[in-house]
Amino acid sequence: MNRALALFLVALLTFNVRSHAQQPLSVEEFVRPPAYASPTLSPSGKHFAVTVPINGRMNLAVVDLETRKGVALTNFKDYDVIEVDWVGDERLLFTLGQFNSPTGPGRFDGGGLFMVSRDGKESRKLFSTVRDLRSQNQFVYRYLSFARAIPGSADEVIAVGNLRDAESLDVYRLNVVSGRATLLTEDRPARTVRWVLDRNRVARVAVSYVKDTLTTVVHYRRDERDPFEELLRYDAAKPGAFVPLYFEADNKTLLIATNADRETMAVYRYDPDARKQLGLIAEHPKFDMGAAADGSRRGVGGVVTDPVTDEVIGYSVEGEKPEVIWLSESMHRLQRMVDGALPNTHNSIRRTRGDLYLVTSYSDRQPTAWYLLDERKKTLEELFSSRPWLTRDRLVDMRPFYLKTRDGLEILSYYFLPADYKPGRKLPTVIHVHGGPMARADYWGRFTFGVREAQLLASRGYAVVLPNFRITPGLGNRTYFAGFGAFGRQMLEDHEDAARWAVAQGFADPERICISGASYGGYATLMSLARFPKTFKCGVAGLVVSDVELLLTSPAGDIPSNPEGVEFWKRIIGVARVSDIPREISPVNLAERIKQPVLFYAGADDIRTPLEQTTRMVRALERGGNPPKAVIIKPEEGHGYGRIENNVDLYNQILKFLDETIGGKRGG
Repeated sequence: MNRALALFLVALLTFNVRSHAQQPLSVEEFVRPPAYASPTLSPSGKHFAVTVPINGRMNLAVVDLETRKGVALTNFKDYDVIEVDWVGDERLLFTLGQFNSPTGPGRFDGGGLFMVSRDGKESRKLFSTVRDLRSQNQFVYRYLSFARAIPGSADEVIAVGNLRDAESLDVYRLNVVSGRATLLTEDRPARTVRWVLDRNRVARVAVSYVKDTLTTVVHYRRDERDPFEELLRYDAAKPGAFVPLYFEADNKTLLIATNADRETMAVYRYDPDARKQLGLIAEHPKFDMGAAADGSRRGVGGVVTDPVTDEVIGYSVEGEKPEVIWLSESMHRLQRMVDGALPNTHNSIRRTRGDLYLVTSYSDRQPTAWYLLDERKKTLEELFSSRPWLTRDRLVDMRPFYLKTRDGLEILSYYFLPADYKPGRKLPTVIHVHGGPMARADYWGRFTFGVREAQLLASRGYAVVLPNFRITPGLGNRTYFAGFGAFGRQMLEDHEDAARWAVAQGFADPERICISGASYGGYATLMSLARFPKTFKCGVAGLVVSDVELLLTSPAGDIPSNPEGVEFWKRIIGVARVSDIPREISPVNLAERIKQPVLFYAGADDIRTPLEQTTRMVRALERGGNPPKAVIIKPEEGHGYGRIENNVDLYNQILKFLDETIGGKRGG
């Protein structure tokens, strides 16, 4: 990093990276927010938008690449800026949310849509946040979200939103200066939840659902003057998904992802006019490509496009480690050059304009860094490092393994061992269960919620296992669909199987195993303590679900306002009606069976798993004679803690709790 950029970092963040020649990393150094996140280059290639920590939250700043001077554009104290898009070269759009959550950055009670000019002189709130609307007793959230840029436009974008119908998304042409939204999909199917635009940015494919079911319907039209016709429909709770992805250059051939008659989602060409599949393009025998079986595309990999030309240039997959296949020799050559300059890391390449490329580089022991590659000049310049204080010698390997469950599934998972571990030692071990549960929350080389906890605990002498489990998307049909009807039942057995695996490997002391997690992971912690008292000696339960029926009905939360989401939950639980949910899958009804020590943490303003879920469970344990060892509730925090001081306090208390229950080696 050059001197000007380093000075910007110090001035803007008030963090001064210190030398740690022999000292162990502090809790603060593990939990502090990144110095930089999500850099995005402007269309001209002259400016970077980036989020940086200001006032304890990730706020938006812009850096001039020529002068390397930075300007902070936002100053939020109760939200993080989580999504940023350029509108031409002079304006930016962004939304708000929670950067640190059990399943990755999310909107939760944030959202909204905001515009700010690159120099900070012009700003506009286009749509309010969920929190603002709820404070006004408005529980139907109307919004627009950025969908696509319009080439050459400095004030308009393509956006999607539910302005006409709360249950349906339309496509709009949005003027970010005036706020005027022009409807582009006057004729659209009911309950449309996703659109695919062609190369001319015309909405040609609409994905909708049938009310009170998990039936997904895919519609298509030949051009913007034709009516939509149904292509096909499928049940989202069974194999046979058909997920439209992208139009090829002819604007006729559609790339789709499907798992029909196969074990994983794969990418195919499809002729929507003839309603005919044209052939397989990209597949992986173990991992989904293009989309997960639930239809989501986040964190799955698939079609890689050139942001300048819109051409398909490769295919990617999120396997044990990320992989990419380039279609052209020029991209292969660039990849080899970058990998030679940045060895022992995964290096992704994305063209920004002309001969300029943004390189994102990371590994399990190197937090993400970004570089600017100039192909013409043959230069590779470091721009930003997300966490420069976390160096290879301070982190441990993130080791993949396949968890074999008692009923025969093989599920990709990860584990961490202390740096000084010697084979034969029996370690205190933590099984950290990810949130969701319908989420793949942890990836190799990403400093996610679970990875952060694992690295911190490994530095203090603990072994940590991050198990995936049935219903985790992206890992193929067997793992995903085995989760339907398994919530609170076989899904929990997967967590115990992870503990048994760790014991069988020889590093876990069977008498010193704790379970932890947040959101679904908090639920899994409480249920596992009740179900498997001989396996788990203590529990760290964050952002918990303690009453499943209440989660799907309480006005304090955001899930009941999403009928499609409630229907999905019912299928995972295995009931026809919310009132049919068995009492025995809610921890609040099993409190008398939990005798192990428990630590709770929650955010007072959480609307995903509202505070009532924690307080009811605490009272139930108190009535059962096992009051929690600690209950940490932070004001002005939501579904995950954003402020560094709250995270430092949380993990200091977690370390103290673990030391007193299963015992570790304090590293400082």
